[in-house]
Amino acid sequence: MGPVIVAMSCLCLLFFLYQFYKLFDQRRDQHCYLVHYVCHKPSDDRKMDTKFCGNVVARNKNLGHPEYKFLLRVIVSSGIGEETFGPRNIFACRENSPTLQDGILEMEEFFIDTLDQDDIKSFNLTGMGCSASLISINLVQNIFKSHKNAFALVVASESNAPNWYSGNNKSMILANCLFHSGGCSILLTNKRAFKNRAKLRLKCLVRAHLGAMKGGIRHGVYIGPNLPKMATLAFTKNIAGIAKKALPLKGLILYIVLKYTRKLATLNLKTGLDHFCLHAGGVILIEGVKTSLGLSEHDVKPSRMTLHCFGNTSSSSIWYVLGYMEAKKRLKRGDKVWMIGFGSGFKCNSCMWEVTRDLADGNVW
Repeated sequence: MGPVIVAMSCLCLLFFLYQFYKLFDQRRDQHCYLVHYVCHKPSDDRKMDTKFCGNVVARNKNLGHPEYKFLLRVIVSSGIGEETFGPRNIFACRENSPTLQDGILEMEEFFIDTLDQDDIKSFNLTGMGCSASLISINLVQNIFKSHKNAFALVVASESNAPNWYSGNNKSMILANCLFHSGGCSILLTNKRAFKNRAKLRLKCLVRAHLGAMKGGIRHGVYIGPNLPKMATLAFTKNIAGIAKKALPLKGLILYIVLKYTRKLATLNLKTGLDHFCLHAGGVILIEGVKTSLGLSEHDVKPSRMTLHCFGNTSSSSIWYVLGYMEAKKRLKRGDKVWMIGFGSGFKCNSCMWEVTRDLADGNVW
């Protein structure tokens, strides 16, 4: 009887050890590493300086004197520089009659510049707005849970060619001033062999979607007066989610206290985060997040410079911000990077990355 009991005990022990190893091995393969990314810089013949933008505005016969004054005020205070880029149909004076081919050509230039591969299983996410790239990262994160030793390529961009507005509604004209051409390709993997070669490791990702709320779904290309309110609600909801995952123990205790006293706005995320990749959607957005989180000018400078050099490149803007940080040698091993994007719908998505090695690529743009 004794040997039987010993044998049964050994089998039970082996079973539990196997289950433990299986669980450990499964979780180990679910890590999401950022191996490399490439930000697209369009050719110089697509640069939109102030003189060119003035000519585009002047040839729109639907605008009156109040609209001209409004556009001038927006352009001057937008924080956008002289060397941003636009789609080719605007340079051909065809912004009022875009074709499907215009949109395809704009995307093809970006694809050819950042990647050249044809054996890829494709997932297409459209209509997600400026926060689409983080939604794509979340999709990859979930795919990696069931696919070992896999690679994923996220391609983030926006086609501006078919979306030019030639009317006189100020809430629609505003998008013409802010959105510019750009894009980024991001290579991700869950292969353990790339652990030390990757640039970043995904720690957590939080999504907030207010589409079910009254007024939440109406914001996209239309930039209405209710937008700041919806952005604030989505931002607050997202912070509540990311704080629980990003803050250290001391910060978590403070988070619990602030949650029950309803003072989340005073939460100091800098106790658990080192760098802030803010969506370069506009000066007002950057200033709003800076004030809300108590950030310094040093913290938001990468977003300001991205806005100045490239304008609002939609879902790819946060990757240009990351590229600026890397070029300035800000990212050191062990640093925590918080990416946050705002999108139509209304959505606010954010994620936290851990830098796996010192980064100093001076040519990310």
